[in-house]
Amino acid sequence: MIPFNRPPYVGREQEYIEEAIKDRKICGDGEFTKRCNNWIETITGTTKALLTTSCTHAIEMAAILSGIQPGDEVIMPSYTFVSTADAFVLRGGRIVFVDVRPDTMNMDEQLIEAAITNKTRAIVPVHYAGVSCEMDTIMNIAKRYNLLVIEDAAQGIMSTYKGVALGSIGNYGCFSFHETKNLSMGEGGALLLKNREDIEQAEIVREKGTNRSKFFRGEIDKYTWMNVGSSYLPSELNAAYLWAQCEASKEIQKDRMGNWKRYYEGLRCVSDQGRIELPTVPEGCEHNAHMFYIKVKDLNERCRLIRYLKEKGIHATFHYIPLHTSPAGKRFGHFCGKDIYTTRESERLLRLPLFYKIKPEEVDYIVECIHDFYSKSESIKG
Repeated sequence: MIPFNRPPYVGREQEYIEEAIKDRKICGDGEFTKRCNNWIETITGTTKALLTTSCTHAIEMAAILSGIQPGDEVIMPSYTFVSTADAFVLRGGRIVFVDVRPDTMNMDEQLIEAAITNKTRAIVPVHYAGVSCEMDTIMNIAKRYNLLVIEDAAQGIMSTYKGVALGSIGNYGCFSFHETKNLSMGEGGALLLKNREDIEQAEIVREKGTNRSKFFRGEIDKYTWMNVGSSYLPSELNAAYLWAQCEASKEIQKDRMGNWKRYYEGLRCVSDQGRIELPTVPEGCEHNAHMFYIKVKDLNERCRLIRYLKEKGIHATFHYIPLHTSPAGKRFGHFCGKDIYTTRESERLLRLPLFYKIKPEEVDYIVECIHDFYSKSESIKG
């Protein structure tokens, strides 16, 4: 079986974990955490990066720092992971879902303004598959209506929009280092801060609501409870694992991009025949080959193709079920306007295996099986 995902491993992870253990500093904010934070700041140009226990927790921190209060409205796409909404619901916020663009599966920036009310506090663009939302338009709307922008860049590490790193454009940016992401620490994430005045409060939120970070830097002689917070600081062992991949990030990126392009070229003729649609990367967006997906005719065809690939030893899968159709989505939010594309396009989307060190011949085999599926489908019709 060719798995859908295999967590990245470059070879130095165990060495660095052992180094952290020998240093007797495994609880977090040690040398490896600092290296990872500095690396993120360097590649993104953000003012401050703080490693977190997950992207979920990074978004929760952003919700706290944004001052979301009960009744505040937050605009986001319905086609996203539940954590994008959960973070604001936990603060008492109400979610306003808008439709996606069918080309990128990102929030349709042209629909945001109609969703704004006097209760709107923030816009949360989700950069699907590491391909940027139309951030110029979103930032312009946010500026005109005095709204915060919180980027869910869970899939966007090393992607850019017009040369600017995803996660560094809005007020806050959130990365994921889950085992399915380009760079991994098992479970983990990072919060990116654009404004320097947010740093001290972010450190307090991350350290259980205390000013413990200042204490460890020797800036105060004791620390105390300052504000609401939680335990968002990852283990140094996780950071050590991640650091090995930060060092090898260019190699990982090159490997993934090579196989992404291999898929694209191998399936181009099936797309040209009108059988499937391939991913769209708008001008000005540089993606990170986080995901390769195709869009088929409809839900029924997707189910048949998934079964066919499984029979051939290939694990392909669908993705998000739109949040506005879920029990919690109906309870904690509402869809603004018409759902023209969100549900329809989500039912057509099929993700193919793509991970660091997937073999080119495995990609070729998957491509061949998709060709065969459509050849046999045509024969049956004939």
